[in-house]
Amino acid sequence: MRFFTTVHIFLLVYIVAALVWWGLSLEKQNKQLYDQQLTILKIQVDSINHPDNYQQQLASLNHTRSLRSSQYIGEGATFLIVILIGAVVVYTSFARRILLSRQQNNFMLSVTHELKSPIAAMKLNLQTLEKHRLDEEKKAQLLDRCIRESDRLNDLANNMLFASQLESRQYKLTREAIDLSELLLDAVTEFASRYPRNFGQDVVADCTIMGDSVMLRMAVNNLIENAVKYTPSQTPLTVTLSKTNSEVIIRVLDQGAGVPDNEKKKIFNKFYRAGNEETRRAKGTGLGLYLTSKIVSQHKGRIIVKDNTPSGSIFEITLPI
Repeated sequence: MRFFTTVHIFLLVYIVAALVWWGLSLEKQNKQLYDQQLTILKIQVDSINHPDNYQQQLASLNHTRSLRSSQYIGEGATFLIVILIGAVVVYTSFARRILLSRQQNNFMLSVTHELKSPIAAMKLNLQTLEKHRLDEEKKAQLLDRCIRESDRLNDLANNMLFASQLESRQYKLTREAIDLSELLLDAVTEFASRYPRNFGQDVVADCTIMGDSVMLRMAVNNLIENAVKYTPSQTPLTVTLSKTNSEVIIRVLDQGAGVPDNEKKKIFNKFYRAGNEETRRAKGTGLGLYLTSKIVSQHKGRIIVKDNTPSGSIFEITLPI
């Protein structure tokens, strides 16, 4: 990137310098032409005997010279603006491509980890069932762990599938009456069974909206999953649902490290994850919050992240009724 930036700046400076040199050369030629025409005018017209004619033709020469200078300046300025715009577009495009390439590399690293981790856990549990004679309670625990890990794989596959479908505009949003209260309570119950931590909920009853239940459930799951990943296991998570005359508000509150102000908007970008994938403790694909923001946008809603008190974050989704 530094090499490209250096070459880019060098070429830009060279082109601008060449353009300035070209402008100065044209202006020099313009002056030489003016001097020649003035000499011819002095020879052809006697300024003493015919002062009016001389002044008229002199004014015409000055006007012509001024027009040529204006033309050179105008064309030069136009070329300069076009060159600067092109340089900015090229540099921005290349920088975005480099950033996307890095994010995709982090994505591949994270996906590899996200796939291998549940597969390894499932394999270990199944091998334990195969090699050892266990009582029914132990068997049930191992099978339950396998089911949880398969749910993780299913969530990852769904995120990747929906991301592809949303990008290609292949997924068609359905509109149906959804009991949002029941959807949130089911999500909290599921995560409480998967993770041994304190899940709180404050959900108003009988909150119905029109939307796509599959996509909204995915959005809620992604927010809760994100909160679980980035907060210590001993801190509680709270999911709330409130309602006004025209909107419903979903909040997922955690007491983790929070999101820095300079990253509050970036975290909803595709593949964006702060830090280096090889050294980051919390794993993920960088798709969860991106998909959530897309889903909320398709439901004509909005999503923001705010600071929690005394620490942590509040992810807030507002949807129209």
